[in-house]
Amino acid sequence: MKISIVTPCFNERDNVEELHERVRAAMSPLAYDYEHLYIDNHSTDGTIDALREIAAHDPKVKVIVNARNFGHIRSPYHGLLQGSGDAVIVIASDLQDPPEMIPEFIRRWEAGAKSVMAVKPSSDESRAMFSIRRLYYRFVGRISDVQLVPDATGAGLYDREVIEVLRNLHDPYPYFRGLIAEIGLPIDTVEFTQPKRKRGLTKNNFYTLYDMAMLGITNHSKVPLRLMAMLGFALSILGGATGFAYLVAKLVFWNSFQLGTAPVLIGVFLFGSLQMFMMGIIGEYLGAVLTHVRQLPHVVELERINFE
Repeated sequence: MKISIVTPCFNERDNVEELHERVRAAMSPLAYDYEHLYIDNHSTDGTIDALREIAAHDPKVKVIVNARNFGHIRSPYHGLLQGSGDAVIVIASDLQDPPEMIPEFIRRWEAGAKSVMAVKPSSDESRAMFSIRRLYYRFVGRISDVQLVPDATGAGLYDREVIEVLRNLHDPYPYFRGLIAEIGLPIDTVEFTQPKRKRGLTKNNFYTLYDMAMLGITNHSKVPLRLMAMLGFALSILGGATGFAYLVAKLVFWNSFQLGTAPVLIGVFLFGSLQMFMMGIIGEYLGAVLTHVRQLPHVVELERINFE
């Protein structure tokens, strides 16, 4: 039996050596062969050189170097699909997913779970950011077509059967947590308190967080589209009733009734803002369709190290 441990990384030179040692320590008492596969998203801080040095001294370490930065969605997913083990474990390179969880992942897998996901009911990160993330995941869980795992980080263990299902989906821009829920095979969870980042800077920014948020909504829920349809229907009734009321008032009070500018301005700005919002939502769905139609590869690999 073999375990593949996959670590996506980008500009994590200060963390990859400690991660390697902690993964090796976690795996050493276990009766499993393993490989530790790093997929580097075209780092510019010397991470690739550090990974070369690690791979030169440890044949269990394999490295994929991307031709360019393919983003925070596609590169980790491609790395996940390259694992050759009977199960694939995903561990982030920033040390915020403690490698010491690996033995517990494997125990839950041995007990029959096809996916074992790390969840963080608490975190040492800023309270405001943690609260925003939690609200988002609760919102997506409520409107999603499937039951998502709350507070899942993406780290965890995934059985070979799950990996093969993912491989056959050919999703060019996947929302990973949603796909695991869509598959429907048994899921277990391991709770942990997420520590603060020890070194380096987070790679998340407003755009990446927004991208992840919209991906979760557009890939796994039609609720926004249906809400727009129902809201448009309700507003059309309201607009028609208001117009009819003004028409009656004008006919009854022909000489004294004046429409005024306030209702006109309110109506124009209200309906204009609603139209812009609805067009933006529709645009997100169309963008998701375009991404799937193009069927671009997840990444283009520049180099592989320590692969047979």
